[in-house]
Amino acid sequence: MPEGSVAVRRSARRRRTVSAYRDGDRTIVLLPARMSRAEEQRWIAIMLERLATQERRSARRAARGDAELGRRAGELSRQYLGGVPKPKSVRWVTNQGSRWGSCTPVDGTIRLSDRLATMPGWVVDYVLVHELAHLIEIGHGPRFYRLVDAYPKAERDRGYLLGVVAG
Repeated sequence: MPEGSVAVRRSARRRRTVSAYRDGDRTIVLLPARMSRAEEQRWIAIMLERLATQERRSARRAARGDAELGRRAGELSRQYLGGVPKPKSVRWVTNQGSRWGSCTPVDGTIRLSDRLATMPGWVVDYVLVHELAHLIEIGHGPRFYRLVDAYPKAERDRGYLLGVVAG
């Protein structure tokens, strides 16, 4: 991004937090007034990278829309779980910071974290199978894991996600 497209706004009320947002072609970075110029430059670079990451995720999520996610869940249900789980809705969500997915068996809804949108399709498939299995078996007991393990290389996928979390 060209240097001139970043506007810095300092605030005496802002003590420690830094934030940024896009405003058309420009990026607005909000900083504490007391921050040094060196710290300002460091935070501009950090915030530009964070915004770029968010935009890449958003683009991937748009490419893998909710309808596609629902279609894929149906295929995986038939292929690995005998077509038994029939979710009412499957969608991407932005509010899951500590989970990869969640399921509400009572109403048949499955939600996947948009953090998965930038990961390989086989990882998304694994999380879908995991959540589909919850439509059959609510807990994480032996029966549940027998269902999930019908998905080939489920252990590899769990390891991949653990590696992402460990950073």
